[in-house]
Amino acid sequence: MSEKQLNITVRGTGIVGVWQAFVLASKGHNVTLVSKTREPFSEASSWIAGAMLAPFCETESAEPIIRRLGLQSIPLWQEAFPHIENNGSLVVAQPRDTSDLKRFARQTSEHTTLDAVQLEKLEPDLAGRFRTGLFFAGEAHLQPHWALAHILQKAADAGAKTKFGSTDVPANSDYVIDCRGIAAKDELPNLRGVRGEMAIIRTSEISFSRPIRLLHPRFPLYMVPWPENYFMIGATVIESDDTAPVSVRSGLELLGSAYGLHPAFGEAEIIKLSADIRPSFPDNIPKIIVRDKVLHVNGLYRHGFLTSPALAHYVADYLETKAVNEEVFVVEH
Repeated sequence: MSEKQLNITVRGTGIVGVWQAFVLASKGHNVTLVSKTREPFSEASSWIAGAMLAPFCETESAEPIIRRLGLQSIPLWQEAFPHIENNGSLVVAQPRDTSDLKRFARQTSEHTTLDAVQLEKLEPDLAGRFRTGLFFAGEAHLQPHWALAHILQKAADAGAKTKFGSTDVPANSDYVIDCRGIAAKDELPNLRGVRGEMAIIRTSEISFSRPIRLLHPRFPLYMVPWPENYFMIGATVIESDDTAPVSVRSGLELLGSAYGLHPAFGEAEIIKLSADIRPSFPDNIPKIIVRDKVLHVNGLYRHGFLTSPALAHYVADYLETKAVNEEVFVVEH
């Protein structure tokens, strides 16, 4: 518990905001979580996230700080959320794309190379589909809708109050933690939107226990298994802040790649095709920007679930001791 109790307003009910509210309330602060929407999560890009806790896979394209934040966050998830799936993740490629798999192996770590027999043992429904793959045993995944609701409830249980349908910041706030994502763009000129498109499909014909990434020079894919025979298929990465519905081309690419992973996906029901904007800074590294009594926690790119728990503890430590991690903090004077 913090020695000094503060009145803190958290703006935004995506994964960043609910983790901030949970950690700060758990430290004994008076926390109010506010959102302009009347329903929680209705405008949060977290709602359609893959929610893979994959610090090792992400080093293929992300800066080292993402791995470090992820490794700090996974045990926090394991402590807070009972439904986390600690089954690791797989990376595979068709024989013609073996060079991509070798490159991925060179750029990452903490993986084991599997042959076809070992792949089948790990995921029986991949039998005969791939000759080799990479297994990242230290990774995990979760269902984002369940996780968001659970952490929001944990925040409430710790004493956090919620105000939906309101943007009013209580007058007695000692600090405001702004976690509004792309909605804060007017106050963060360097923030940009990166469009991501995904599909949710359903089939009982196949079953997987962990996320699988299918490498491809043009259309790489990841598949995340959710409970009750649902699968999340993602995701395009488009430098655009356009929130229009999924295009025909992107939909075909997503679903065609899923079929390439396993033909049984060809008979799956399409439950939803969605697009949203990932808030990102130019270097794709999250930032905690301190402006006097306002802290902006933003720019998590596609690493929201992976890094939010660690960033919440960074904010709590700053409010208590003014400690900063220079890799993510920007203190403006």
